[in-house]
Amino acid sequence: MLTDEADFERFFTERCAAADRFSSGDPGPVLAMVPQEGAVTFHSPRGDTFTGAGPVADIFAKQSAAFTSGGESELVVLQKGVCGDLGFWTGFQVAIVRSEGGAKREAMRIRVTEVFRRVDGAWKLVHRHADLTAPPA
Repeated sequence: MLTDEADFERFFTERCAAADRFSSGDPGPVLAMVPQEGAVTFHSPRGDTFTGAGPVADIFAKQSAAFTSGGESELVVLQKGVCGDLGFWTGFQVAIVRSEGGAKREAMRIRVTEVFRRVDGAWKLVHRHADLTAPPA
């Protein structure tokens, strides 16, 4: 069995790829990381809060649907850790997105903290706090 740290690092590589796909209008990999039930929270960049697995998955799907192919995202980690069945990262998500129907690409810089819990052996996203900062230069 992998150590907690090695297991979390493998998962975090998947998390980074999921963020990239999300920015291109494909929420599938991120949605797969949201538990099907139980305590899940999301403090969105707009200042609203969503609680519960269903509402959080719904808003993630809606947000990703606003983007079209050609987006890209990078998670810039300031701090990351794991202890047993809990893991987290905090830093910035730097993305370039293209809105549905829009030819113009838009740069976004989001300050992010995410918390993950291992559920039935798989890492799941149980909390995301995201707020917009000034776009990257």
